[in-house]
Amino acid sequence: MLVLCTCASLVQAGSLDTASPESVGVSSERLEGLSAAMQAYVDEEKLAGLVTLIARRGKVAHFEAFGMQDREAARPMQRDTLFRIYSMTKPITSVAVLILFERGHFLLHDPITKYIPELEGLRVIEDPAGPLDRTRPLERAISIRDLLVHTSGFSYDWILPAGPLADAYGELTPKRRAGDLRSFIRHLAELPLAYPPATRWNYGMSTDVLGHLVAVVSGVPLDVFLREQIFEPLGMLDTDFHVPREKIERFAANYAPGPDGGLRLIDAPAESRFVARPPSFFEGGGGLVSTVSDYARFAQMLLNRGELEGRRILGPKTVELMTQNHLSEQELQADFLKTAFSGWGFGLGVSVVTDIARTQLPGSNGEYGWNGAAGTTFWVDPGEELIAIQMTQLMPFARYALPSALRALVYPALVD
Repeated sequence: MLVLCTCASLVQAGSLDTASPESVGVSSERLEGLSAAMQAYVDEEKLAGLVTLIARRGKVAHFEAFGMQDREAARPMQRDTLFRIYSMTKPITSVAVLILFERGHFLLHDPITKYIPELEGLRVIEDPAGPLDRTRPLERAISIRDLLVHTSGFSYDWILPAGPLADAYGELTPKRRAGDLRSFIRHLAELPLAYPPATRWNYGMSTDVLGHLVAVVSGVPLDVFLREQIFEPLGMLDTDFHVPREKIERFAANYAPGPDGGLRLIDAPAESRFVARPPSFFEGGGGLVSTVSDYARFAQMLLNRGELEGRRILGPKTVELMTQNHLSEQELQADFLKTAFSGWGFGLGVSVVTDIARTQLPGSNGEYGWNGAAGTTFWVDPGEELIAIQMTQLMPFARYALPSALRALVYPALVD
């Protein structure tokens, strides 16, 4: 009965092939434990709802929805629910960059100013917590590789120490969403870098700059490039920077932990900026909305070394380059990597496990993926031929260590 129920839950997994768990070396009994743990998040009001997917050896073995996508509207979570994927946009934008790299438009060590001259004359702040006017010139320009690996010196406000630079980055967020990519670049160029390029991993707005690079080099807006070169070839028909009105009933509400436990609504679907109108600023670092099924197709393409169902997006060696750790020992010393991501490095747009023992989680060296700010996560494990995806809408998601909790449940279910 368990096998029959699990298989019945797979019929909406897009056009990816499905299989019984045992046929791909996954235990149905242990998947029952995973499902019970996911349901507990809902029952305990930690999450309104979520969707999980596991694919192995090219086939979907588990695909299940839990709870509600919109509690206020009494809409149950569905397998085709639309989620704000925030920073899970970054791997997609990075693939777009690598498509242009493969076509000979640039090399990864090229300075970004060769293509975006508005970034000429950048300086680096003497102290990330100090005055904005105490800066020094760069010893070398930011490269495209620096942007892909997050060693450019650009940042986010929440990752910086408290001070004027963090405040300035906080003020930049509403400015960039009110304009377009060119105006965002102009605003960003007014700020000093937090660190010299290629000296420290520092998570930030690098991928937004890459989104502008894609538009400049390709000659079409970022949303058009992603749609024509990635989404349409892969059949990712629900992934976009905007939720059309006809899809609003599938769009999940976003929540935060309530002050007295439970959840509070922070972004209702009908009032969300993702629905109000198509954006003028296509946020390559965090602006996409997608479904679990769509993202599974993107992840399967990467696992297949750049190809899905006869449509090649990247060459195998480019995917290999993308999913290697590119950080030096010096760059790996960032506090964020040493604490939240011990045992991890970073590739060209994705995190990469470098020392599974240090992660204190089951898994494999060489697996790669990333998370989104509202509780979306994915990873690809080439050695196990495994894809795992979880999507929910909770900010901040780190309260419940959702990616780690899923990982601790998925790997014990692999029995062959």
